[in-house]
Amino acid sequence: MSRTTTAAPAVRPYQSYVYAYPHKTAYRPLADRPELRGLWADERKDALSLYLHIPFCEVRCGFCNLFTRIGAPDELTTRYLDALDRQATAVRDALGDDGPVRFAAAAFGGGTPTFLTAAELERLCDIAEKRMGADLRSVPLSVETSPSTATADRLAVLADRGTTRISIGVQSFVEAEARAAVRPQRRADVEAALDRIRDARIPVLNIDLIYGIDGQTEDSWRASLDAALGWRPEELYLYPLYVRPLTGLGRLGADGETAADAAWDEQRLRLYRDHLLAHGYEQVSMRMFRRSDAPRTDGPDDYACQTDGMIGLGCGARSYTTELHYSFDYAVEMREVRAIIDGYAATEDFSHAEVGRYVDDDEARRRHLLQSLLQAEGLPLADYRERFGTSPADDFRHELARFEARGWLDGSAGASGLLRLSPEGLAHSDALGPELFSPDVRAAMAAYELK
Repeated sequence: MSRTTTAAPAVRPYQSYVYAYPHKTAYRPLADRPELRGLWADERKDALSLYLHIPFCEVRCGFCNLFTRIGAPDELTTRYLDALDRQATAVRDALGDDGPVRFAAAAFGGGTPTFLTAAELERLCDIAEKRMGADLRSVPLSVETSPSTATADRLAVLADRGTTRISIGVQSFVEAEARAAVRPQRRADVEAALDRIRDARIPVLNIDLIYGIDGQTEDSWRASLDAALGWRPEELYLYPLYVRPLTGLGRLGADGETAADAAWDEQRLRLYRDHLLAHGYEQVSMRMFRRSDAPRTDGPDDYACQTDGMIGLGCGARSYTTELHYSFDYAVEMREVRAIIDGYAATEDFSHAEVGRYVDDDEARRRHLLQSLLQAEGLPLADYRERFGTSPADDFRHELARFEARGWLDGSAGASGLLRLSPEGLAHSDALGPELFSPDVRAAMAAYELK
């Protein structure tokens, strides 16, 4: 997009993508290695979320810092699914039988879950259903895919097993921009994949797009949006490009301060959402837009993890209890990622939490406020008071005063019992979110040695 000379916003809007709190770089090895049975003993288990992580991709995009590797040699997918089966068995045993265990939502992510073959996807669904007890055909099930892996046989499996939402990473319909993002793909292949997804009749299609790619112009960005709109997707996610350490673009020496130019920031702020709003889409969060007449699957929206009860299976998945968030080790550099996946595939005992972060009352309040406030619908004040016995104004007076002074809060929402962001505040979510991090979490993230 050509740069303009408009005035700089008061605060840089593009600082850090906040999708979970505390961030995984605040996790550390747990010296006490708590048993899962004890962690889950007193948790509510009647409305759990289930997430299965597949850490494989056919290619790693230049901007990607997710926990994933390219390819899976020597029957690694089989060994990984074997380990996933063992982990599911251990976790389901830890949940116990002293009360109802029910899953209210499920998701397969990665990586690229559809890197698996159709037969392997059947096995993945069996692990979710037969080992964990999730009824995939009766709960919202979201699955991520890519243009090259969204084949008819894989999509048929997913549709038959109850998938209600499929999300495809396109990023750009302009081939030169895809190459600039180190994501080589032909538009014809993307269109063919979208055609197969529509043929599979999965109720909700989401398309991911990225703005801020090197060489992108106002016209090319609008062309990508219009190409996506041509498929009438029920949802669209718009992501600003971030160039992170150890990613492909980072190694190529791409500008890690893409969003630092004030004029560039201002232009992206102006462009990122208006075209979709004009075409009948509603803004759900900074990134997520939903077609106003789209069916609701009642699954979790972007940022909607305020409460606990998340079961994550796989070496890149997180689990959330009231007092502990836990996972496995995290890395971006390919050699380290491969070593962690190999270690996971060889693990026999999954009965303990190995890496994580304990969440005290202050952190729980921050998490609830942050991940509710970053939703366009806002935070119901009654929900916060019922959970914590206080109000956000009591607990975060200084932070909320700053947001109000910047025009980031919707002053009219209080009459409806809500704390809600203004359109300007929603556009600055990637600046607002980090301001709610606690000093301890900030210090832990800063001290983390990325590998």
